[in-house]
Amino acid sequence: MPEMPEVEGLVQFLRERAVGRTLAAVEVGAISALKTFSPAPTALVGAAVTGVARHGKWLDVATDADGELHLVFHLAKAGWLRWYDAAPAAHLRPGRSPIALRARLDDGAGFDLTEAGTRKRLAVHVVRSPGDVPAIATLGVEPAQLTLEGLTALLAARNQQIKGLLRDQSVIAGIGNAYSDEILHAARVSPFALTRSLDEAEVARLLQAMDEVLAAAVAEAAGKPAAELKDAKRRSMRVHGRAGLPCPVCGDTVREVSFADSALQYCPTCQTGGKILADRRMSKLLR
Repeated sequence: MPEMPEVEGLVQFLRERAVGRTLAAVEVGAISALKTFSPAPTALVGAAVTGVARHGKWLDVATDADGELHLVFHLAKAGWLRWYDAAPAAHLRPGRSPIALRARLDDGAGFDLTEAGTRKRLAVHVVRSPGDVPAIATLGVEPAQLTLEGLTALLAARNQQIKGLLRDQSVIAGIGNAYSDEILHAARVSPFALTRSLDEAEVARLLQAMDEVLAAAVAEAAGKPAAELKDAKRRSMRVHGRAGLPCPVCGDTVREVSFADSALQYCPTCQTGGKILADRRMSKLLR
C-alpha cells in the first residue's frame, strides 16, 4: 500500500506535470471505484489543474471546474498511479482492465489509476472540498506536526498496542503497515507494547524514529518517476518485508507475525528483548 512518503512523491510528480494543464478527458473504467455521483467526473473536463496536494494517504487534484472541484483518490492496498507522457488513444472499456480511471491532459499526457487483485478498495471522489470526503475529514495529525508533548498525549489517551495506534488514520495520518514496522524497529519498541506502558525515553525514541524514518523515505521518493517509487520503497526497508533475513542493525533474524490479510516484521534482539512473538492468528500475542 502506498503510504505517506510514496504519496508525497506522487504529489510532487503530478504537481510538476499537471498543474497549469487542462483536463481533456476523464474516463471511469471501474464504477465500483467511484464513490460520488454528483458532480460527475465529466464535470472536470475542460478545467485547469490548479494544484496537487496530499491528505494522509489521499491524493487531491484541485481544478477550477465550476468554481472549484477536486479529484480526490486513495490508492488502497493494491492501487497505483500509472503516468503516460503520451496517453493511450483508446477509450476505456469498463470492467475489461485493472484501470479504474484515466485522465488525459491537453498536452497529450495523462495518468491511469489502476488496481490489481480481486479485492477492489481504490476510492475516487469528485468533491467541492477535500473535507467533503469523510475519511479525510476525520484524519488525525500529520507526523511532521507531532511534538513530544503531543505524542505523549496521544499515547496516554488510549491503552492499545502501539503498532495499531501508528496505523490508525484518525490518530496519525499517513503511516501504514510498512512504515510502522520501520519506525518501531528504529525506536527499538515492540509492535505489541501497550501505549501507556512506554516510558519517557521510549516515547522520545519513537518520535525521533518517526521523524527520521519518514523524512528519509520522503527524500528517497522525491524526484522519482511514479514507476520507480515502489522499488525505492522496498529497497529502503530494514525489517518490513524481510522476514528470514538478518537485521541490518544486530544481525538477528527478522521475524514475522501473520494475520488474516497482513503481516508485520520485527527484530527480536532490537525490539522485544530477544522474545519471539507468537505467530498464531487470532491468538493472544506476547508483548
